[in-house]
Amino acid sequence: MLRQAWIFYVLFIPVLAIFGCSDKAEIEQFKTTPYLIDIPFPFPTALNIPADNPMTVEGVKLGRYLFYDGRLSGRTHPDSLMSCGTCHIQANSFEAGINHPVFSGGFVHGINGDRTSHVMLPLINLVWNFSGYGWNGFVYPENTNNDFRNIEDIVRVAVLAENELMGDTNHVKPLFQNIEGYPELFQKAFGSQVITFDHIEKAIAQFVRTFVSTNARFDKYIRGELQLTQSELNGYVLFTTEDGADCFHCHGGSANPMFTTHLFYNNGKDLSPDDPFDRYSITGNVNDIGKYKVPTLRNVALTAPYMHDGRYKTLDEVIEFYSSGVQLTPLIDPLMHHAVRGGVQLTTQEKADLMAFILSLQDDSFLTNPDFSAPVKFPDEN
Repeated sequence: MLRQAWIFYVLFIPVLAIFGCSDKAEIEQFKTTPYLIDIPFPFPTALNIPADNPMTVEGVKLGRYLFYDGRLSGRTHPDSLMSCGTCHIQANSFEAGINHPVFSGGFVHGINGDRTSHVMLPLINLVWNFSGYGWNGFVYPENTNNDFRNIEDIVRVAVLAENELMGDTNHVKPLFQNIEGYPELFQKAFGSQVITFDHIEKAIAQFVRTFVSTNARFDKYIRGELQLTQSELNGYVLFTTEDGADCFHCHGGSANPMFTTHLFYNNGKDLSPDDPFDRYSITGNVNDIGKYKVPTLRNVALTAPYMHDGRYKTLDEVIEFYSSGVQLTPLIDPLMHHAVRGGVQLTTQEKADLMAFILSLQDDSFLTNPDFSAPVKFPDEN
């Protein structure tokens, strides 16, 4: 009996030690590198980063691969490849844009050919958005009606939606599990080579949160690095005054460098009474009928068509709408101070100056940042 116990000790305990060392080594090997977002003046310091998905260099690297990998649909046939980057084009501020090589008019369609019912919003500076995502805010951090709360959930919606990637998480997970290089990337980002869709969502969301634009001509002006032209300055005055173009209430200004409040307004468009994408469709509050998310004006020259239904193809049309096409309705937002006379009634020169200022919000470095672009090779191509 003593001999048997001694043999057990000699043979089994070292095995435990070996496995214990292996587990310890694996735990010690998993150590992520914090990804820090540079926040220049006067951008806010509060960032919408969920506690269960902190930004890491490893997570962002993985998210970049996944964002651009056409196999995210769960398919491998060349005719069925579709990724986030298929529709969200960096050169168009991560919108499809009106000049998309495949989709026409700014509307996109999924693998099954069905077109989306509204144009997309740009993926830009979303790390500062706490007020909900989508034209009607159906994805909201404080949402208690469903599970759609943040960018992570938008990833899931995009993969599953029939008019987008039309994927199946039960196909996506094993597909990427068997693609060489991906399990190792998941290990480095999340501490496990077992690929879950939760980790796919989190990695892509981390990458999208790096899409930060803070270096437009106007930003440089605010930082004292350059002087705006007289026309741009005139446009800025119009933008920020109620007696001018009166844009700042909804789109902000120097005190709100997002150039959106991220809130929802009825801006005086003629609207379908049963539009399923207004704020009312989410809240059920009749005062929210006809309200839509205010998009950022950063890089706005590249994000046509405009309004949720893509009714305007050019910025000139948008400016003309706010100048003379606003409709006074019982539910129009009180901030539309000039609705009683159809709009702000800008002169030709004022329209040109306002346009000059809006164009000063274009951040070319954002549009060409190699950190946001598609990787040259994917993990199984290295």
